[in-house]
Amino acid sequence: MLFAYRFLINLILLLSPIILIFRIIKKKEDPLRFKEKIGFFSNKRAAGTLIWFHGASVGELQSVIPIIEKLEKNKNIQQILVTSNTLSSSKIIKNKKLKKVIHQFFPIDSNFLIKKFLNYWRPSMAIFIDSEFWPNTILNLKERKIPINLINGRITYKTFNRWKKFPHLTKKLFSNFKISLASNIESEGFLKELNFNKVRYIGNLKYSQSINENFNFNNKRLDKIFRNRIPWCAVSTHNPEELLIGEVHKFLKRKDKRLLTIIIPRHVERSNKIKKDLEKLNLKIHLFTDIKTVTDDTDIYLINSYGKTKLFYKYCKKVFLGGSLINHGGQNPLEAARYGCSILSGPHVQNFSEIYTFLKKNKLYKLTKNKKALIFEIDFLINNKNKIKKSNNKIKDIGDQILKKTYNAVFK
Repeated sequence: MLFAYRFLINLILLLSPIILIFRIIKKKEDPLRFKEKIGFFSNKRAAGTLIWFHGASVGELQSVIPIIEKLEKNKNIQQILVTSNTLSSSKIIKNKKLKKVIHQFFPIDSNFLIKKFLNYWRPSMAIFIDSEFWPNTILNLKERKIPINLINGRITYKTFNRWKKFPHLTKKLFSNFKISLASNIESEGFLKELNFNKVRYIGNLKYSQSINENFNFNNKRLDKIFRNRIPWCAVSTHNPEELLIGEVHKFLKRKDKRLLTIIIPRHVERSNKIKKDLEKLNLKIHLFTDIKTVTDDTDIYLINSYGKTKLFYKYCKKVFLGGSLINHGGQNPLEAARYGCSILSGPHVQNFSEIYTFLKKNKLYKLTKNKKALIFEIDFLINNKNKIKKSNNKIKDIGDQILKKTYNAVFK
């Protein structure tokens, strides 16, 4: 199996110039930094101890920011390397402005590139987040006797069954993990069966929050926009959820013309296509990056820039989380909950089922199975402001405990 994997990875490496050019055209790669994925590094390694974190994308990296903030205070650590696969995740790290942190795109998991990567960065410890398991990387870390840890490990039933087909490979790979912290009880059981070491369930790191997170920021532009409007927000939407949101807006605006719907698509590069589709519904669309301001007759405020979600959570306490009316698996609702939002979503939230169950138990989330249900719940929240409950303190207390235990388990 390992031989077959290495053959396929080397084939991908050979085709990588074509693949990367295509992704650059699609604006899914950084035109200057794409070379990091094929072993040409953009930053220098500092002298001293370097800790390496790797996560696939935005959600994984966001979850470890509080831990990284604690590590930045450790005088024995000179540099923190964070790697990921996506363009959006690199922007998140850049916006955090962490002093010891550098971001690089994770190279293709070929034996040649990983050896080059490890020879250059020489990490003292490798920390994988969620379910990022790359065979050549793990085996090369083992060869160099670099400790490997898993934090916030998440294994779905589908992923578990896939790995179980290769018992020899799973033992060869996963027995190299020193500490394995699961993000939920189900994953804890799967990790044990897949031969991970020292498996524990402490809690989901996504409950914790950055010490630098500001819940009280102001934006004069939005203050002015929302002064005489009734805003609600649809976040991390996928195709074709935006059209459904547009139809919900049309129905509700019959009752109150002050309604303003904010749509923040999961992939903002789709914004122009979304705008054209919504205009076919005779809706007036305003893009966030437009120089002109939102007018009284604007229907949809379409956010076509990354990193603006928190800003709108402050103003829009009525939030629908996308990727849930289609069978995508939903989006993490914790950030919205920290900002005291009432959360709505469709039925397909299996990727975060434990979190949604927690929020439902605490009356912080409601399921909306279809357009009719979403219309009802948004209308209810508009007319019952006192029903919008704040969860900041409850979730903060839970997150602080999980952060402390995770940090102690891995670094003390």
